[in-house]
Amino acid sequence: MRPSLYFDGPVGKLNLHVIKLLWPYLIEFKQRVGLAMLCLVVAKAASVGLPFVLKAMVDALASSNTGQIMAVPIGLVVAYGGIRLLNTIIAEVRDTLFGRVTERAIRRLGIAVFEHLHRLDMAFHLERRTGGLSRDIERGTSGVSFLMRFMVFNIVPTLLEIVLVVGILFYNYGVGYAAITLLSVVAYGGFSIVATEWRTGYVRDAAKADSVSNTRAVDSLLNYETVKYFNNERYEANRYDSALSDWENAKRKNRLSLFALNAGQACIISVAMTIMLAMAASDVTQGVMSVGDFVLVNAFMMQLFIPLNFLGFVYREIRGAFANIERMFTLLDKQPLIENSPNATTAPLTLGKVSFEQVCFSYDSRGILDDVSFTIEPGQKVAIVGDSGAGKSTIVKLLFRFYDVVSGAIRIDGQDIRQLSQDTLRQAIAIVPQDTVLFNDTLVENIRYGRPSATDAEIDAAINMAHLGEFIQSLPEGRDTRVGERGLKLSGGEKQRVAIARAILKRSPILVFDEATSSLDSHSEQAILTALKEVAKDHTSLVIAHRLSTVIDADQILVLSKGRVVEVGTHYDLLKKAGLYAKLWRIQQE
Repeated sequence: MRPSLYFDGPVGKLNLHVIKLLWPYLIEFKQRVGLAMLCLVVAKAASVGLPFVLKAMVDALASSNTGQIMAVPIGLVVAYGGIRLLNTIIAEVRDTLFGRVTERAIRRLGIAVFEHLHRLDMAFHLERRTGGLSRDIERGTSGVSFLMRFMVFNIVPTLLEIVLVVGILFYNYGVGYAAITLLSVVAYGGFSIVATEWRTGYVRDAAKADSVSNTRAVDSLLNYETVKYFNNERYEANRYDSALSDWENAKRKNRLSLFALNAGQACIISVAMTIMLAMAASDVTQGVMSVGDFVLVNAFMMQLFIPLNFLGFVYREIRGAFANIERMFTLLDKQPLIENSPNATTAPLTLGKVSFEQVCFSYDSRGILDDVSFTIEPGQKVAIVGDSGAGKSTIVKLLFRFYDVVSGAIRIDGQDIRQLSQDTLRQAIAIVPQDTVLFNDTLVENIRYGRPSATDAEIDAAINMAHLGEFIQSLPEGRDTRVGERGLKLSGGEKQRVAIARAILKRSPILVFDEATSSLDSHSEQAILTALKEVAKDHTSLVIAHRLSTVIDADQILVLSKGRVVEVGTHYDLLKKAGLYAKLWRIQQE
């Protein structure tokens, strides 16, 4: 089944799951979170106290007492400024304290997703879309940061402030003011929730279109040479523009829905403010309230609706963040098809005996291997040859346990590889693949990748054995030459020699060569084959070969055809049989 990288279900379903997953990161720094919450409460209390200071200032200024006019307002102005400064400083301290929590959460989630993607099986990575996947992870981690900071420091304090303001208005001015405030807040919140739920589909569509367009751009740039070979720049530009057109349409719908949401919220705020101020003005003219009370009510409403208006934005963004981070958590929920058994063996493999026992394998209901059996004794060199599509490379993938066999067993040193930990299994095998893809780093670091702990002397030895020294010396920057993305600055033969040096450096008991010399000229091929013979003396070697001339010295040659082993023997024995191997040899010689 094709793995889906997009979450298409209801957005709310995973919200509790997302919060549950984020909770451990919040409580990791309990003291920091506790201090941040204390700062939040103090800052909000100071914020609620500001309108009372403002009321006292206005009432003092309205007083006819000259001495009071001169002394009291000055003190109140200083107090007002002090409270505002305290409020700002406490908010900064709160953000600084909680910043560590947020940054650690993003770091932990980032490495969790990274490690999880590497644990997922080959089938997932064959179907993945790298550009869209990286964009989903980027938006997901950004969404986590937004969610943790704004949910804690905007939604919670705003709700706290609503409760305090409604209580103060009810206590000081009666049920009417409290009721209108509460009803307006409920109407605002209800409208925001309903409208935002309606908008979330557009947010998700825009994010999906963004991922698709990014995927097409990355795929096209990664295949730059192919685009040039076939003169398809305009074709690629049209495909990219088509994806951007979908993104543009999705963003337009998103923008129009945002306009409707903002207009509705502004209407509710305006109506509530108008009613409240009309009531307060009436009470002032009747002598029930002072001018300071009028200012206090107005300040409370402004102070309440400004964060409430921001809360609408925060809620919208949080819903968008949920839509984004759901993709990331959907990735985390994916279970790899290949997992270690509960009691997997971790002891290193040292002998290198490989056995395939009646192995059958199929992929997507398509039969690949059928009853394949052979044994490679420690130190032997066994070659597998055959026509294209016979299943040669599948044997390598099964040996590395990128897939599990359908039936039969593969054993190394007598142990079923399904009972070995994947780290133990793959540590015992070094490979020179047919298509060598290098990291965008220096030559020496690409070679060191075979064993990151290797010394410079060991790396130099591997370079010499792979006949790479002369090439490196010819480069202006030598070993520190950067190879470009996927190693595009090197020729096919140069990349394969880097891969050979990397495999030599790994020092595994089993060496696998998958068309290891296919990109080399005859002179280099013979030089490297001589070196590989020396390297393979104390190793078990499995060679997947197309050029039969490279496996003449194999202890045993297996001939594969349509997923079955049809011939077994040495080079000269197989020539005498005059079968498929002899036919392939004759074709290549001609």
